[in-house]
Amino acid sequence: MKLILQTILCLFLSIAVAKAGNIKGHVYDHRTGEALIGASVRLENTTQTTMTGLDGSFEFKHVKAGTFTIKVSYISYKTFTKQIEVEKEHNPALNVYLSEDNTNDLSEIVIAAKQEGSTERTARKIEQKSMQVMNVVSGRAMEISPDLTVANAIQRVSGVTIERSNNGDGQYAILRGMDKRYNYTLVNGIKIPSPDNKFRYVPLDIFPSELLERLEVYKSLTPNMEGDAVGGVVNMVMKDAPSKLQINANLATGYSQMLFDRKFLAFDAGAINSKSPYENNGRAYDAKAADFSKGTVDYKAKQADPNLVGGISIGQRFLNNKLGVLIAGSYQNTYRGTNSTFFNSTVAETDKFSRITSMAERQFSEQQKRYGLHGKIDYNFNDRNKISLVNSYVNLTSIQTRDQITTNFSTSEYNAATGSAEISYATRSRYTEQQIYNSTLHGEHTLVPKKLKIQWSAVYSTAKNDIPDETTISLNGTRRNFLDNRTTAKEVDHRWSRNTDEDKAGYLDITYTADIAGTKVDFTGGGLYRDKQRSSFYNNYVLYPLNRAGLYGTDFMNYTDINWEVQNPKGAVANPLTYDASEKTTAGYGMFNFKIAKLEVIGGARVEHTNQGYNLLFPAGESNPAGSQVYTDLLPSLNLKYGLSKNENLRATYFRSLNRPGFYEIVPSKTVTEEYQERGNPDLKRAIADNFDLRYELFPNSTDQLLAGAFYKNIKDPIEYTIQADATRGQDQYYTPGNFGTAKNYGLEVDYIKFFNKIGIKANYTYTHSRITTDKSSRIRTESGDLKLINVEQSRPLFGQSAHTGNLSLIYKDSKHGWDAQLAGSYTGERINTISQFVDNDLWQKGFIQMDASVEKRFKNNISVFIKAGNLLNTPNELFIKGKNSLNADLPKQKEGGNETLIRKDFYEQTYLIGLRYKL
Repeated sequence: MKLILQTILCLFLSIAVAKAGNIKGHVYDHRTGEALIGASVRLENTTQTTMTGLDGSFEFKHVKAGTFTIKVSYISYKTFTKQIEVEKEHNPALNVYLSEDNTNDLSEIVIAAKQEGSTERTARKIEQKSMQVMNVVSGRAMEISPDLTVANAIQRVSGVTIERSNNGDGQYAILRGMDKRYNYTLVNGIKIPSPDNKFRYVPLDIFPSELLERLEVYKSLTPNMEGDAVGGVVNMVMKDAPSKLQINANLATGYSQMLFDRKFLAFDAGAINSKSPYENNGRAYDAKAADFSKGTVDYKAKQADPNLVGGISIGQRFLNNKLGVLIAGSYQNTYRGTNSTFFNSTVAETDKFSRITSMAERQFSEQQKRYGLHGKIDYNFNDRNKISLVNSYVNLTSIQTRDQITTNFSTSEYNAATGSAEISYATRSRYTEQQIYNSTLHGEHTLVPKKLKIQWSAVYSTAKNDIPDETTISLNGTRRNFLDNRTTAKEVDHRWSRNTDEDKAGYLDITYTADIAGTKVDFTGGGLYRDKQRSSFYNNYVLYPLNRAGLYGTDFMNYTDINWEVQNPKGAVANPLTYDASEKTTAGYGMFNFKIAKLEVIGGARVEHTNQGYNLLFPAGESNPAGSQVYTDLLPSLNLKYGLSKNENLRATYFRSLNRPGFYEIVPSKTVTEEYQERGNPDLKRAIADNFDLRYELFPNSTDQLLAGAFYKNIKDPIEYTIQADATRGQDQYYTPGNFGTAKNYGLEVDYIKFFNKIGIKANYTYTHSRITTDKSSRIRTESGDLKLINVEQSRPLFGQSAHTGNLSLIYKDSKHGWDAQLAGSYTGERINTISQFVDNDLWQKGFIQMDASVEKRFKNNISVFIKAGNLLNTPNELFIKGKNSLNADLPKQKEGGNETLIRKDFYEQTYLIGLRYKL
């Protein structure tokens, strides 16, 4: 009632008495009371115009005494005007309430809502109205942020951390301390396959953030959502067609500080053979040295080209808003460098702690080409029937060189004082192409108004990962008087690997609305069927030099001059990594949704049937040349939302979920990597989790929010990777997945957003605690003084889980003068990176602070200039083993008397980007 009276007074009073030489106030939505951002406020017959800030406020300073007409306008709202009188010692504070313009028909209002789908106001509204526990990052927030990819943008969300690639950029999302394997990724609500060569989780750095209208992170599930998410779900909502013509284009260039400081090592990527000799000539063919390109070892140190980033989107609706068309594209060509130190360690028979055996100095040089295309066509036949066709394609091509010099500490040659050591050189060239394509035909039909409706989707998706002719060349050398010298060539390894996932899926949802005891209840049922087919190929050849005694000198890099002979002319295609696999998923669900007074309820159950299997194309004596896993899971869920007030919610949720093994994990493979051997586990079981959430939400206006909640997860048979001893081969070790009893994961989340006119704060903090107990090996000293190997149980956090994570962003926004600025910091606490077979020998990643900044200035001709800067603090990525260890105290870069052993340290340095943006 009070709000109605205020509105009547604002509309009909013709004169308001002001209190000083300043005029200030706020502009609100009449119906919701929310602040309106960017509303135009003008003093008629003057040159003074301003825009409302992020809290809806405006102010005119130093206004002369007199009578003025103030005019307030905002898109889709009725324009408001009134007269005010300004006197010298008075300061008016005006509350203006705008009413929606209801002269437009329903379809125009719906389209207007689509047009604002990327705003911060829409993001907050979705969080408030959603039945799931969720967080939303708006398209506008991503646009003005320092981030270029979805992987970097998602780190700003509470409870989310990222796993970084070799160049320091984000790659995979970790939700609520649950490793990346425990979440899945959607595009417009449709699950997409992964191009990863081992696992089913999607690398988010493949997606340019500018193609998105918003980014949604679901932390609880409803029955109509697929059930294989313990951590959560990432949903990328792509851009949609606006009601009027919109063009958004940008072009930028920049550089990495690392490549200001050193050269970029490149190779001739155009000379790569896309197929191995086996594929080109057949299995009976004996490969010769001439079959292998020398372009992959033709290394040149050069100055890297500047980075180039650009994108454009064009959209409009036609035929009285019935037909919507949008097309968007993005291109990013960037050069990055990483300087890294890696220590190889082992636990020998006589040691209890890890003893470092060698140190590798690595320099990575990486060029990334990222392409993205998105197109959408939708047609509204009428207010009861509409269809849409969405096609999205993303491609990430990485051209990477890694140059490595390894110092061997375990031989008698090593002497730090005289600079003597045996050293080795390994230079690797790798060309990786990852791509995802998704096509979705979707329909929505109201069969009986307010009673019966149906939604359906037909989906075709593919994902591909191709690494042709990955080449590693190795040489031996010596260090004398601190001078390095290459002495002999050792070998060169050529590898071809690729995998392809192809998904064909159908979705169906039917909703019937019934009136039960005066309450409307929606009953929804439906399901999906997905047929996933996977093919994997692996082959490698090893070549030895014809002249192993050749001396190559200090600065020798002419690897193309070395002559080679093939040691395995038929290749190694007959291995367990060449296989076909399939996964057929059938799901059905039943769900109800109703609201009584202030309580809204969504509940029901989902049944998922999984038939997963593989077939080795070259069994080669494997004990499990073919295998399958068939199981059915019942997944109940219940979501409760209670409205404490119109701006406050209290949520409580429960859902059961699962985590399926990946194909690579259940195939009985044995793959030799640089640090250890990896093996599959055909007996690996799925994990089952019971998940609970409780959250309080406050949305005082359209921009501010306070979210505070707690979560608890009980996980049966969690899947973890560990280093195991090979009982059949003495001291050999291998890395393999396994199930480890029951794990518990619980924590607290706080998310706070507050704006003070032109200044805003976004902050969140998450505490996560997890515990899992596994068997490990330990050495104890017997009475005779010998070390004996025993098995003990040790408790630790889950792999990849940080106890403390947080984000803090300081935002400046001046709509009148066209300024947007942001300083964004992200903290990830220490977490386990690699699990060891031995007690107290796990590898931990140190706490990491990422500091980024961005500034944008808009001009009146629809042009804006922006600057983005990343990794301002140059925080290194560090891996270490906890505990005091005197075995390595005298080695380079190890802290004498320290309480940890350094294993790896990577530096990325800063990145800079400056560009232009055009908006129509």
